Amino acid sequence: MTDRKKILVLYADAGFGHRSAALAVEAAINEIYGDRCQVEMVNPLEDKRAPSLLRDTQSDYDKMVRSMPDLYKFGYQASDAVIPSTIVESALTVMLYEVMRDVVRRSRPDAIVSTYPLYQAPLEAVFTISRRYIPMLTVVTDLATVHRIWFNDAVEQCLVPTARVRELAIDAGLRPRQVQITGIPVHPELTRETRSPAAIRSELGWRTDLVTVLAVGSRRVEHLAGVLRILNHSGMPIQLAVAAGGDEDLFEELKNSHWHVPTHLYNFVENMPALMHAADLILCKAGGLIVTEALACGLPLILTDVIPGQETGNAHFVIDGGAGDLGETEIEVLEILFHWLQNGGELLSRRAQNAHNLGRPHSAYVVADLAWDAAVRGPEDRSHRHIFGRPRLLDLLRTYHIPWVERQPSDNS
Repeated sequence: MTDRKKILVLYADAGFGHRSAALAVEAAINEIYGDRCQVEMVNPLEDKRAPSLLRDTQSDYDKMVRSMPDLYKFGYQASDAVIPSTIVESALTVMLYEVMRDVVRRSRPDAIVSTYPLYQAPLEAVFTISRRYIPMLTVVTDLATVHRIWFNDAVEQCLVPTARVRELAIDAGLRPRQVQITGIPVHPELTRETRSPAAIRSELGWRTDLVTVLAVGSRRVEHLAGVLRILNHSGMPIQLAVAAGGDEDLFEELKNSHWHVPTHLYNFVENMPALMHAADLILCKAGGLIVTEALACGLPLILTDVIPGQETGNAHFVIDGGAGDLGETEIEVLEILFHWLQNGGELLSRRAQNAHNLGRPHSAYVVADLAWDAAVRGPEDRSHRHIFGRPRLLDLLRTYHIPWVERQPSDNS
């Protein structure tokens, strides 16, 4: 047997989506190519050399988008242009060059998959300095409103979730052959669940004769408790299943509430695929991950929260596709659910069918195949090629006293 290929998957913990997409890709690669391929998962921002500005963004992400939403939106929009994004890429190169160089040298991958937008520019610098290009795939994790920083021309392929994002990538300068629509990778477990909703509900101890509303919270979801209170007193024939997403305050508040409808409370769950397949609809924020997973399950969405910036596009994607509605207040959510359930649930059925049509449950397998193909092709030696922009890059690193080493003939990193 030939040597096993090595695929390096890079992610970050700024929100749940980047890590979850990476885990989905890892699982799909292991399932299909596990006997021929090794996958290594790395979060470069865990390296102590990564500036605190970037490392703290992971832990403070929730606080930032909630306490300063207008500032977050302004920063997102202001940097989403050619000149500002170029400046940001130069800064990222200075801040992360050493970390990325050492990650690549230690891992020695045949291909790289990145689910986070801040790594492409530093990786391009590593390839340029070393004169050794490693096939790199970027997996975009938002459905419609996507920051320009995602679209780096050094990637072999930019894997996007929708036709709209493909247009954005091409407008940003990527060649059409570089951009492929794959959907956002969702964990293969979502496709492995084949039991009927009634069977899953019975196993979970839920009622099988009521419309089941799955509500998913987290520290970034506001007003969920208020929405659940009004549904609890709505008199509608529903049951609630609530996953607090690790929000301890919300979980304690819900546990201490008096419920008038059958309600099943969970804090942090590890069986979300089963919960989604058991439900009739979901209440959630407009995050790329939760929206993609719901659509992959054919689950219609009532969106209760939209963070300005990338989540605005996610919400429009769901609403314009007829797979859900936006309820920004408790009363609006109540009205939406009432309309969905009247006339024997006619509108709910239409929303579910539209969600099914938009979903891409096998996206992780598509990405896995592309990553494997890239690994088979493997790295390319460019030591005898003139690389445009290399002198400018070296000047940038020297200016900021970033150590770099010319690649020696025996150095395969």
